Formats: sequence, structure tokens, C-alpha cells
Amino acid sequence: MSPPDHPTPDAYQPVWARSAARKASREPTFKALILNILAVAVVAAMVAFFAAPAVAFFGIRAAAEAGDVAGLSRLIDFDAVRASLRPQISRRPEILTPPPSILQDPIGAIRRQFEDTVAPVAPGAPPVDAWLSPTSLLVLTAGEARADAPPSAASWAIALQNPPLPRPAYWSVNRARLAVASQDGSRTIFTFERRAAFEWKLVHVGLPGALHTTQP
Repeated sequence: MSPPDHPTPDAYQPVWARSAARKASREPTFKALILNILAVAVVAAMVAFFAAPAVAFFGIRAAAEAGDVAGLSRLIDFDAVRASLRPQISRRPEILTPPPSILQDPIGAIRRQFEDTVAPVAPGAPPVDAWLSPTSLLVLTAGEARADAPPSAASWAIALQNPPLPRPAYWSVNRARLAVASQDGSRTIFTFERRAAFEWKLVHVGLPGALHTTQP
């Protein structure tokens, strides 16, 4: 005959103590729960941080479709975007070069700032704001805008039908670029800049082929 099993120490405990011990062994401790919550919060914050430029892009597209000018103002640095579009529309690639240092060439820096701000785009050309109305911005986010003419009603209809999804072209802590391909395969590049922990604003739009044009 086999020897009888020896009772475990738990056998001498009251029923309520054994039940509590089994329950405690199945449930995570308070410390483990806090660590799990912190881990989930860190992962969620990282996902939100890296997804914020894409969220801003879709916010611009939705606000443009709704004609929400106030919403667009919160998502777009219009002065910076105007400065990015002006040399592309005017076909003046020299404006793309950095301005002179105000310490080394104060006169040149002031003249350059004046030219970039108030100089006309080109003789007879539409103003740069023709690319920045809500309807034009919707066309921009669909990748159907060009530098030679403001977005048309036909391109606006295309933008409404089946707007393409943006794809990441560059990602860093403070700057991100999204590319949108048009039906002909050309790409419009949207550059976002981080202004706060989770706040990104559109600061630059690169129109298809505009940077490769020659000065007339």
C-alpha cells in the first residue's frame, strides 16, 4: 500500500482563509495593475503622438469639405503655407533659397522679407489665396491641384468622389510629411510642424512638379 498523502499547510487553515488565498492568487496585485495601466497609457500616448499629423491632415480635409474656416485656421499656418506656395506659383525658384542672415546682411534680409511678403506672384497670375480657399484646400488634399492654375470645379468634383489616402513620406519628432498621389501619379507633399505636444499645423505644401520648373 502507498503511504497516505501528507496534508498541506493550507489544510489547517480556515475555509474562508483558503478561499481568500485562492482568490488573491488569481487576481493581479494592485502594483501590477498600476504598471499595466501605465504601460497602456505610454503606448497610447506614443500612438497618438505619431498619428497626430495624419489626424491633422484628415481634419483639414473634413473642415475644407464643410467650409469650416475657423477649423482650418486651427490646423493651418496660412502665412507659412502662402510662403511655400508663392515661389511655386510664380515659378521663381530663387525664393526657395534661405534668406540672408539679418546679422550679416541686414539690408538684404529686410529686402528679401519684403519681396516674399508683398511682391506679386507673377504678372496676371491669380493670387496665392486662390489655392487656399476651403474648396481649393479640398482639391489640394486630394492631390489634384497644380501650380499653373487654381483648382477648378472639375478637380473639386474629383476630390469629392474618391479622395486618396495620404502616405507617410517623412517622420520626425517635430516635422512630418505626407504625400498624396493624384490620378496621373504625381504627388502633393504636405509638411506638418509640431507646435505643442499633440498639436501639429500644416506649414508647407509642395505642388506636383512645381519645384522643377524653369524661370520664364
